[in-house]
Amino acid sequence: MESVIELEHVDAGYYGATILKDVSFSVLKGEVFILLGGSGCGKSTIMKHMIGLNPILGGKLSVCGMEWNSRTRAELCRKIGVMYQSGALFGGMTCLENVLLPLEEFSRLKRRERIEKAMNLLRAVELEDAAGKMPSEISGGMKKRVAIARAMALDPEIVFLDEPSAGLDPVTSCSLDNLILKLKHELAMTFVVVTHELPSIFKIGDRCAMFDKARASMVALGTPAGLRDGSDDPFVRNFFSRGEFHG
Repeated sequence: MESVIELEHVDAGYYGATILKDVSFSVLKGEVFILLGGSGCGKSTIMKHMIGLNPILGGKLSVCGMEWNSRTRAELCRKIGVMYQSGALFGGMTCLENVLLPLEEFSRLKRRERIEKAMNLLRAVELEDAAGKMPSEISGGMKKRVAIARAMALDPEIVFLDEPSAGLDPVTSCSLDNLILKLKHELAMTFVVVTHELPSIFKIGDRCAMFDKARASMVALGTPAGLRDGSDDPFVRNFFSRGEFHG
């Protein structure tokens, strides 16, 4: 299966402060790939490298066959979409205007076509009726759905989701998981998801990369069930057995 992201012996961190060392894995086209681990383990740092916010400290990272640099940045930015943890919607814009923003900035579609596409995206995340509402008028789960619609506005090859279930009640979180699976299957999208929520990991994850802060390294790679049932690493076993969750 085709790889859309490849990390080869990557050192991850900020301004010379290394958080993770020698990380290697690939993300396959069409899968939901989970970055997981405890707080401060480096999973969000790895995602920031993948989306080009921060340069890696060593090794090689390629996205859609290209390395992040000044020459490839514009093209790569159009190949990815990002939903940040809070949703990061603009409070002074309606939901429709938030989704329209990337299309206004980067597409050559006519105004009518941009609106039609944005409405289709809101329809895809089941929020067509919220198009005219302000972010302050909708729930936290709805904000994240709007943020996902905005992340998909430029038809990216990969969508990154940073803690999509954070701050949501179990019912809303389950609904968001269902949406991710729906988009994956209907649109053949690749998702990279940062999370530590076990129910979501087992429901949506095809494969996981797990990181450990104490060892400053990736400690496991595989399917959620495979890591839960087959790992001989005590840290991995403890993570997946907490709360006696069995998928």
